[in-house]
Amino acid sequence: MPPPSDIVKVAIEWPGAFPKLMEIDQKKPLSAIIKEVCEGWSLGNHENFALQNADSTNFYITEKVGIYFLVISSQTAAQLHERIQSSSMDAKLEALKDLANSSRDVTFAQEFINLDGISLLTQMVESGTEPFYWLLLLCFSFGDLLSFTLTAFVELMDHGIVSWDTFSVAFIKKIAGYVNKSAMDTAVLQRSLAILESMVLNSQDLYQKVAQEITIGQLIPHLQGTDQDIQTYTIAVINALFLKAPEDKRQVGYTPSYTPTHSHTHPHIHMAHILAQKQLRSIILSNVIRSPKPINDEMAHQLYVLQVLTFNLLEDRMMTKMDPQDQAQRDIIFELRRIAFDVECEPNNSGSIEKRKSMYTRDYKKLGFINHVNPAMDFTQIPPGMLALDNMLYFARHHQDAYIRIVLENSSREDKHECPFGRSSIELTKMLCETLKVGELPSENCHDFHPMFFTHDRSFEEFFCICIQLLNKTWKEMRATSEDFNKVMQVVRDQIMRALTQKPNSLDQLKSRLQNLSYTEILKIRQSERMNQEDFQSRPILELREKIQPEIMELIKQQRLNRLCDGTCFRKISSRRRKHTHTHTQTCVCQTKH
Repeated sequence: MPPPSDIVKVAIEWPGAFPKLMEIDQKKPLSAIIKEVCEGWSLGNHENFALQNADSTNFYITEKVGIYFLVISSQTAAQLHERIQSSSMDAKLEALKDLANSSRDVTFAQEFINLDGISLLTQMVESGTEPFYWLLLLCFSFGDLLSFTLTAFVELMDHGIVSWDTFSVAFIKKIAGYVNKSAMDTAVLQRSLAILESMVLNSQDLYQKVAQEITIGQLIPHLQGTDQDIQTYTIAVINALFLKAPEDKRQVGYTPSYTPTHSHTHPHIHMAHILAQKQLRSIILSNVIRSPKPINDEMAHQLYVLQVLTFNLLEDRMMTKMDPQDQAQRDIIFELRRIAFDVECEPNNSGSIEKRKSMYTRDYKKLGFINHVNPAMDFTQIPPGMLALDNMLYFARHHQDAYIRIVLENSSREDKHECPFGRSSIELTKMLCETLKVGELPSENCHDFHPMFFTHDRSFEEFFCICIQLLNKTWKEMRATSEDFNKVMQVVRDQIMRALTQKPNSLDQLKSRLQNLSYTEILKIRQSERMNQEDFQSRPILELREKIQPEIMELIKQQRLNRLCDGTCFRKISSRRRKHTHTHTQTCVCQTKH
């Protein structure tokens, strides 16, 4: 006999008969169990029957599902297939309700699809062009008939049994038509948006067909409503169109902050241009992010996906090396020099070549480039490639005062204490790309979107401008030298990550958060985090700390007194010219006994 754990007692019902309590061996094949149950009621053709949960889900039982209370299903796939073709509208509506519910189960879905059920549903949708059909929609609770039809279709297709490539243009036009109508039943609109999203994501060929029927402009009114589910489905369709757009319309190059000499060198991204034209960002900010309703997880995920796809437009520039022979690209570096030092490009006949080269080299050194002679070589590393130069030019043009202040401030410091603007910008751009995962596909389960990135059309560049000023500020607070460059970058990364964790609602709020995360504050936070670790709170550590603290305090005291007695050097800057001289002061302090 099989062990007791393999035997379960279940109640099985059959319409018009008394329920039976049966013992079922779970090791037997499901078909054998169904045959045994059918024979108990003298039912033939047991292969036409299935076991179904008696709870509200009505899911059919398979070998992978535990057996509990069961019922023999009289609503087989064949019966439903026949019922939804009834001439009675009441019977058709009830059948479609049952179909929408049953289609969630993969066993039923397989049987219904085998009866060519998908084709039947698509034909029902496509035939809905006659005036009589729309009269039926009004009679049956504003589109219930169509709603259940589309629901059943979505549930059946979600099992991945049928390829999306099989659908006709007529069906696509009909679904797109439901989305484009100004007044449409909410349930029908939801299902239609879900179908369009799946079509685009699952077939490149269908993307082309859907893109011809639906535009961003037609989707925007759905974002301006108050139904968050409709807004979520709408953004999901936009994300799908964005993700599947061909390379020549999506990722051929990021629009830089300057106008290239040759129009074909950096073409505009079609999709990004459309999104900007339709003011999608501001509409989402006003109607979704700043809506009184809290953002649910699915909406947060779709906003995160849109954020990732938008930043991924930077990937092409991030992975493009600068061509030192390209005059248009070299002109950007000349522009950075001109803005910083208020100089015009000298004509070729002004001074000797050696003099001009020496002057350029001096200025490029002040700008903080690694290669003072040919700074174009600094942008041949990918990432961040040309994206770093785009950021520098954006900062110089749109935040000119801050740019000039940083460059001149550092060019007047001692060489070892200057914060190199060029090198810092390149490394910072690379860091920001890593932080925002530029070039990576969206994660399926992530909801980590940042509201502040929806507050500006050039949010990445503005983010850079805030962070480059933070870097310069932190450099001064750390009194860093060129040897400390990597340490400064680590602190800046920590400051940025901690500020992003707080999810500021705007770029101004980000500035405020970063102001409160000074280098001193970061040290305090790190110290606090270390002290709060369990190991540092153990009894042996606390006892040792208490024991050695007096000795350490005495050592600190002696070191301070010795420093005072030995004296130190102070730097003096002449009022007439920036020339460093040093004076040595000697201060003697005698230790007195108390």
